[in-house]
Amino acid sequence: MRALLAAIGFLTRLPVPARVFDGANTPATQLAWYPVVGGLIGVLLWGLGWVLAAAPPLLASALLLLAWVVLTGGLHLDGLADSADAWVGGMGDRERTLAIMKDPRSGPMGVTAVVLVLLLKFAGLASLPHPGSALWLAPLLGRAVLAAAFLSTPYVRRGGLGSGLVDASRPGCLAGLGFALVLCLFAGWPGMRALLAAMAIFTLWRVACMRRLGGMTGDTCGALTELVEAAVLVAVALPA
Repeated sequence: MRALLAAIGFLTRLPVPARVFDGANTPATQLAWYPVVGGLIGVLLWGLGWVLAAAPPLLASALLLLAWVVLTGGLHLDGLADSADAWVGGMGDRERTLAIMKDPRSGPMGVTAVVLVLLLKFAGLASLPHPGSALWLAPLLGRAVLAAAFLSTPYVRRGGLGSGLVDASRPGCLAGLGFALVLCLFAGWPGMRALLAAMAIFTLWRVACMRRLGGMTGDTCGALTELVEAAVLVAVALPA
């Protein structure tokens, strides 16, 4: 349970006891809980969507997106911005790409990527009824793919933010992925569309990371989460 609380404390801005981050509770123990935390974020967003059901769609969507960013602290948006800057500025060179990702400043490509992804999320939210399954499917799959990433992709940044997750329990991560899969099946056809969208983005992301870096970094993982969330909203909003 302490690992779950630590995962909540890292992935959200929800208050948790400080003792859950003690030395005995390593980040590697938390990764299996990431899909569960994604589900929790989704439940909170679904609840807000229910409260805003009678509000004008554009206003409700803007408030939901604001709550989404505040709830997560914009953690993954930072990775998206850094990755976009590095992918363009790196000009195909691995070391240059890694160096740019370490720069805390955001360049024009990073800002553009964040704006476009937030715009896609807003449009997706505005195109869906509130509350709807996409409100919990997107954050659920956005965190589940992180478990899949650490199971399948080398981590190349020594001492990076995600380095502590490399030794996560494989059975635990697979259980977390199974949890996400069951919920997608429970959601029916929208869940299947969301799952297919997440798998497509994950596949393209992994190919790009392996070709450029030979693996992944914490920033590219943040970009993965944001891209999967946006893709899920778009996939569910598009006509069947």
